[in-house]
Amino acid sequence: MSRPRLAALPHELRRIITTAIRHHSTTTTSSVSSSEVSHFSALASSWWDPHGPSRILHLMNPLRHQFISRCRNTSSPLTSTHPSTQSPSPSPSSPPHSSRTLKYLDIGCGGGIFAESAARLPNALSVTAIDPTPDVIAVAKGHMRRDPGLAQSGRLQYLNTSIEDLSLLETSAPHESTSTASSNASRTADSKGMDIVSIFEVIEHVNSPNAFLDQCMRHVKPGGWLIGSTIARTMTSYFTTKFMAEDVLRVVPRGTHDWNKYINAEEMRECVARKEGWGEWRVMGVLYVPGVGWREVSKGEEWGNYFFGIRRLQ
Repeated sequence: MSRPRLAALPHELRRIITTAIRHHSTTTTSSVSSSEVSHFSALASSWWDPHGPSRILHLMNPLRHQFISRCRNTSSPLTSTHPSTQSPSPSPSSPPHSSRTLKYLDIGCGGGIFAESAARLPNALSVTAIDPTPDVIAVAKGHMRRDPGLAQSGRLQYLNTSIEDLSLLETSAPHESTSTASSNASRTADSKGMDIVSIFEVIEHVNSPNAFLDQCMRHVKPGGWLIGSTIARTMTSYFTTKFMAEDVLRVVPRGTHDWNKYINAEEMRECVARKEGWGEWRVMGVLYVPGVGWREVSKGEEWGNYFFGIRRLQ
């Protein structure tokens, strides 16, 4: 995207662009934003209402699973060298993965829309889901208890914690209780890590995104994936996600997004590509169409919502 001529833009947009430049050079010791915690606390009670303020997230959930499957099914065999971050050609003949082998860590899980659905997958061995907002974790636990089979399986555990406070630990064994798992969060953990670490619609809500990514990437095992979704910082995304989605259509609660915190796909790729031992960058642009739902859009990552994935190679 070419640099906009600031003098030709309305005052409010000039202020936003200038603030965004300052924001991306700022660092803090924690990724947790108190204002974001307050915002999502207010939405907690309606998290599982498919027609409520979180309906966009419910509609996006199938695409989350689709993108994870696409990343895993087109993975190259691990090698001892550090390959390019360019994606390999898809391999439709990739062998299926055996069942109940995958460990998930869902960071910024909210009320548990993705975490709960992941725990029900036939390939899920365990899902650990964390969020710094107590109210939404309470909602997530309450919803899980509505399904006694899931709650008693031990495959899903929720922790009210930030990524900075979570040790690198292997997901608690299926028989461990949530209280035991919470105490484990402070221990030095198993270095094997997770197969899938997800940060869906999270990084645009945190402080210090670079430091946040570093913390997330610590938890991925060799061969595993860091997978997330966010929004490109463009004039188009400001119009669609702020003006239209929040102010006009009201499909997203007002104040949910801060355009200053959006991250372009190329910025994201450059950030993770600098990490030694990582590669196989993936990206998929998506668009929400009112009345239709979320759809994959070619090159959509250049101006709006997108999924991204990066694999730990060593």
